[in-house]
Amino acid sequence: MTRAMSSGTYLVANKNSSAEASESYRTLRTNIRFSSMGRSSKVLLVTSAGNQEGKTTTATNLAVSYSQENKKVLLIDADLRNPSLQKVFPRSNKRGLTDVLSGQCGLEAAVSTTAIPNLSVLTAGTIPPNPSEILGSDQMQELLKEVSGYYDVILLDSPAALVVSDAQILGTLSDGVVLVAHQGKVTKEELKKVKRGMDHVNAHILGVVLNKA
Repeated sequence: MTRAMSSGTYLVANKNSSAEASESYRTLRTNIRFSSMGRSSKVLLVTSAGNQEGKTTTATNLAVSYSQENKKVLLIDADLRNPSLQKVFPRSNKRGLTDVLSGQCGLEAAVSTTAIPNLSVLTAGTIPPNPSEILGSDQMQELLKEVSGYYDVILLDSPAALVVSDAQILGTLSDGVVLVAHQGKVTKEELKKVKRGMDHVNAHILGVVLNKA
């Protein structure tokens, strides 16, 4: 789909709107729009084949890019095994996605705004013993329907697709999947395996972000 620059910090798209990295994420945003012609692209899943390929960096900066377009954006940490959005946007992770799904708190109490206009975050919350079951629950489907009424774009940051089944589950709930590939780290066979898995559950892969190119 496009090449994305990454750095040691997550929010490169918010630092300098004219920088090459910021332009890369704007290009990614545009390419998603064209890849989604004729179908909804409100709920987007960002995943990768393996760990440490840059999916969280891509998800967060893509969220910033959408917010700069004056769209209301909700970034959800759906990596219930190793959450990280509470570090990217420093805040407590005591109330988050799992706490909303389990009825421990309401959505308004768990979603928080950020210093970036139009961008809100829902952290993962309490780490559960059964992440896959929670993500595949009716409550998760209902939550996505609910937030779709409030936000223009919902971005899901998920675990790696070849590590656990969570990404495939989330793929069935998303309008499109953005696959992040770390050049020199991931193999073609691994990417093909991710595609077969997503095809198996009828998830729609919009394209691939070549990272560290």
